[in-house]
Amino acid sequence: MAKPKDESEVFVMEVMQGAMDFCVIGTSPIILNRMSEKAQRELLMPKGRKNAAEKASTLKHDPLAEFRASPYMAQGDTGATRLQLLASMFKGAMRTAALDIPGAKKAQIGRLVYIEGDRVDLFGLPKLLMSVTRSADMNRTPDVRSRAIVPEWACRIRVKFVKPIMREQSVANLLAAGGITAGVGDWRVEKGAGSYGTFRLCAPSDPDFVRITKTGTRAAQDDALANPECYDDETQSLLSWFDVEVQRRGFKVA
Repeated sequence: MAKPKDESEVFVMEVMQGAMDFCVIGTSPIILNRMSEKAQRELLMPKGRKNAAEKASTLKHDPLAEFRASPYMAQGDTGATRLQLLASMFKGAMRTAALDIPGAKKAQIGRLVYIEGDRVDLFGLPKLLMSVTRSADMNRTPDVRSRAIVPEWACRIRVKFVKPIMREQSVANLLAAGGITAGVGDWRVEKGAGSYGTFRLCAPSDPDFVRITKTGTRAAQDDALANPECYDDETQSLLSWFDVEVQRRGFKVA
């Protein structure tokens, strides 16, 4: 005689971890926006307000220093690239894409998917971008910021996910959607006003991917950081004026 079914029995589905490797290529330039060490130190130990004499003798901005401080960078000389992105940027793009795709939830994707490693190598050559931004204060005070922008860029990432709740095709679809609707870096599509940082998935043999990963490596990036090229005419004009005014007014760099 069969035993009565135990109504308190709990069935737990077996879960496993899957992994997929993706080649990513930018479809719009990426703006790099790491908080500089100078700003981090100021948060850790503020200097206090400058007096009038200090303000009069010290530059508010040093465009070249701000440009070189804006990317995350690998130390040493063993990696494929000098420039890096936080791996969490791509996970963020996938989580944002889940907001607009039926069948996926942002919080759930955050638990089921992650990008291997803390950082991802960023292939491509940085250029200097100077643009007017708005501060986060009540008056939205305008300011000029100097950052690195990479017009053509590519990455290799490994996505790990929980199976069978997430399947390979769903992971690929979500990452691809994140490249269209969210992006990575500053002034990305996710923010609404920007159109930077979008990307697409590609094959390792994609001609543009092959070209960027061959030409935008560590040595070339080091040279581009040491001898920056302006991204556009507006940046070139502003930087030229700045260099002349620094000499004319006798300022010193902060």
